[in-house]
Amino acid sequence: MPRLSMLIDLTRCIGCDACTLACKQENGTPFDTFFARVLNVEVGTYPDVKRLYIPVLCNHCDDAPCLKSCPNKAIIRRPDGIVLVDQDRCRGTGACVSACPYGNIILNREPDSWYLDEDEPYEKDFVKARLKPNVARKCTYCAHRVDQGLKPACVVACPTTARIFGDLEDEASDISQYVAQERETTQRKPFHLLEEAGTKPAGCYLGPMSKQDPHTLHQTDAIGDAKTAEMARVPQQGAKK
Repeated sequence: MPRLSMLIDLTRCIGCDACTLACKQENGTPFDTFFARVLNVEVGTYPDVKRLYIPVLCNHCDDAPCLKSCPNKAIIRRPDGIVLVDQDRCRGTGACVSACPYGNIILNREPDSWYLDEDEPYEKDFVKARLKPNVARKCTYCAHRVDQGLKPACVVACPTTARIFGDLEDEASDISQYVAQERETTQRKPFHLLEEAGTKPAGCYLGPMSKQDPHTLHQTDAIGDAKTAEMARVPQQGAKK
């Protein structure tokens, strides 16, 4: 059975936000809502300061707390592991928003004119046509693209190929080959954010290497902080408080 996942190589991410913009264009999210965010993390004290860009998105967890918390059973998991919200069944209780330890699911607010007094053609014809107020939305791994044999928009847009997407159960997939190559050449192993939450996330990361030993994963303070709720759960403006 396929298990779709996204691997993010933190050594390749340059914080350009191309993924964020591609996601917004593909999914038509409001201006204050982001399914693909990039955290700009600074750790340490001067002069020993490190900076790390950490892309975050829905992790499509095997044991997804959002799915279990929904009283209307509006959240489902596909056979390939993608977790989706059925917007026709969602009643906007916000239980899923509170349950997600990553802060990566939001409730759509009531559509309005976002920048000007009147809607622009793009807003009217594309964005608002796909928005239902007061229902939950999140990253879907661009399921509509995946079903057509395409990669998620954020993966295609990344200029440094920091995002690798594919089927973890397929040894020939891009993600499986990338993980195997890194294990062999750098001994880096994927890790998950907030592993202690027990959600069994599909999304995973590869961290930076030690300058002293290129074959040893360097567990920097930035990587440690990335595994905490304070780092991973940054509230969105569009999220229910």
